[in-house]
Amino acid sequence: MSQPNLDPSAEHPSRHLGASLSADEFKTLFRGHPGGVAVITADAGDGPVALTATSVSSVSADPPLLVFSVSAQSSASAVLSNAETVVVHLLDAEDLPLAKLGATSGVDRFADTTAWSRLTTGEPVYRGVRAWVRCAVVSRMDAGGSIVIAGHALQSHVERDVEPGGHGDALVYHNRTWHRLSERSAIEA
Repeated sequence: MSQPNLDPSAEHPSRHLGASLSADEFKTLFRGHPGGVAVITADAGDGPVALTATSVSSVSADPPLLVFSVSAQSSASAVLSNAETVVVHLLDAEDLPLAKLGATSGVDRFADTTAWSRLTTGEPVYRGVRAWVRCAVVSRMDAGGSIVIAGHALQSHVERDVEPGGHGDALVYHNRTWHRLSERSAIEA
């Protein structure tokens, strides 16, 4: 499968875009933009991997599609580049220990065998998280130093539902800090 290249000058070599932001300028820009926290798991046949991500977004409800990105430098990137399916765990504040585990380098994220199991289809899934969704990988795209992965939702489980208009104790990452959305964080109903 060929991978699209997201370098704008590659598609239009005659187009000059000017100087781009530096990596530090780009990080500063997005440091003030909070993201919902998820842990993504997969197993392409050589053992399970997990990582914490704030890049998960829904794309379409019909068909049910989501996307996320993973750094090509991540220890999980090789598995995510080959896995046919992934499990995206959508976290709330109660799941902070799992978010921290998935964000810690050099640890065995599956050492505690009481914290996870395998679905009947083989994917690793953490127990007790707010919600998870099993997805078939339908597309991968190289994007700079990351891989963007699109998944088609196949199966889900919601442990702690969020009522329409409710805060649900959502876990977000903002300016290098974990935050909990709560009733007090709402500014308008």
